[in-house]
Amino acid sequence: MEVKEILKMLREKNNLTQEEMARKVNVTRQAVSRWETGETQPNPDMLKVLSRQFDVSINTLLGAPRTLFCQCCGMPLSEDSMISREPDGGFNEDYCKWCYADGTFAYKTKDSLLDYLVSNMPNPENKSPDERRKFFDGHLSQLKHWN
Repeated sequence: MEVKEILKMLREKNNLTQEEMARKVNVTRQAVSRWETGETQPNPDMLKVLSRQFDVSINTLLGAPRTLFCQCCGMPLSEDSMISREPDGGFNEDYCKWCYADGTFAYKTKDSLLDYLVSNMPNPENKSPDERRKFFDGHLSQLKHWN
C-alpha cells in the first residue's frame, strides 16, 4: 500500500472526516486531502504526530518499505504490536517490546541475553551449549545495540 492509501484507510477506520483528522493533527483539511490524493506526503515531524495519533509505527505509515529487526535480539518486527515503546508512548522501531520497554533494556549485557538464548531457544540439532552460544553471539554481534 502507498502512504496515501494508508492515511485514508486509517482516517476511515477511525470514522473521521478529513476535517476531523486535520483538527486532530493540527493541519488544514486541504493538507489531509493532498496526502490522500498523493499530491504531497507528511513530513517527518508530521509522521511522528500521525504515528502517535493512530497508534501505528512510522514504518507502517510509509507502507512498511523496510523490514525491521530488533537491534538487540535480531527478531523480525513484522507487526506494530511487537515494536517497543518509549516512556512517552511513541514507537521505538529499533527494538522489540521484549528487549526494550518504557526506556529500559531487559538485557543489560550481551552475556545476559546469550544466557537466555542458550537456555530457552530450541536446539533441534543437539548442539552443545558452547556451540550454541558462539552461534548466537555471531548473530548478535552484527546488531547495532551490541556494536
